[in-house]
Amino acid sequence: QVQLVESGGGLVQAGGSLRLSCAASGRTFRAYAMGWFRQAPGKEREFVAAMYRSEYYADSVKGRFTISRDNAKNTVYLQMNSLKPEDAAVYYCAASGSTPYSSSYYSYPTSYNYWGQGTQVTVSS
Repeated sequence: QVQLVESGGGLVQAGGSLRLSCAASGRTFRAYAMGWFRQAPGKEREFVAAMYRSEYYADSVKGRFTISRDNAKNTVYLQMNSLKPEDAAVYYCAASGSTPYSSSYYSYPTSYNYWGQGTQVTVSS
């Protein structure tokens, strides 16, 4: 069982930056692929970034967002730069116990076993 707790969301002006954190419980954190998803009102949950052997990004955030992890701290981060109003959403951290080599696997919400409660990101124009 893995419990995930996100933090770091808030209100930021367009062009600004935020760093989200996701703290995970459990002693096998390094064995999990970690992902970030987001969901805006009235929209489906969408993939943002993931990492295990490599880093994977949605095209909409490539070059602006960076995912990283500190296995010693059981924490995964999402550094978000050059934020746009369309980045506003609830951001969710997720963990997957399966770690195939297929990069597309990590972009599907159904690939993840555990989810955090989400943290709100609001971007003002």
